[in-house]
Amino acid sequence: MRSRYSAYVLGLEPYLLASWHSSTRPESLDLDLQEPTTWLGLEVKRSVTQGNQAEVEFVARYRHKGGPAHRMHELSRFVFEEGRWFYVDGDLKSR
Repeated sequence: MRSRYSAYVLGLEPYLLASWHSSTRPESLDLDLQEPTTWLGLEVKRSVTQGNQAEVEFVARYRHKGGPAHRMHELSRFVFEEGRWFYVDGDLKSR
């Protein structure tokens, strides 16, 4: 999770796509077309691993250019395959 957050901070779309499971991976993220975002921090609230599956609950804080700060609270699911963890999907949690 931390490496994916760092990739968002740095705009590393190839890493984000490579760490996304092929069953749910989009063709592209078009990060360069999105509104400029400043990432303000990541808090991992909990993580649970069971065999080759894991869940990570986190809160990421961000701000769009000139706007107020926002929070993204998500429960993400990962799967371990071929010696690597892959992001599968996530559910946004309400505040």
